[in-house]
Amino acid sequence: MRTSTRVAGVLTGLTLALGGAALAAPVAQADIPACTGMATQAGAGATEAVTAACHRGVNGDLQGCVNGLTGAGVPGGAANGACRAAAHEPR
Repeated sequence: MRTSTRVAGVLTGLTLALGGAALAAPVAQADIPACTGMATQAGAGATEAVTAACHRGVNGDLQGCVNGLTGAGVPGGAANGACRAAAHEPR
């Protein structure tokens, strides 16, 4: 394989990888308000604990998210739904 072809391939792969990460980050952040909104509708106050739990859900720690929301006063089923919404998982 020629060096110019190899360099072009590496640059293309790097561009796609970085572009995908840049596009995915704003989407994940947009789900924190959805999670906190569901938690407050279920009876929790809009607190730092709720926001922190929703951040855990966005980062894939569903159990930590559910535990944080139930600790903040969100009933179990609502906490599970809010965390799944944060993580983009089907309910």
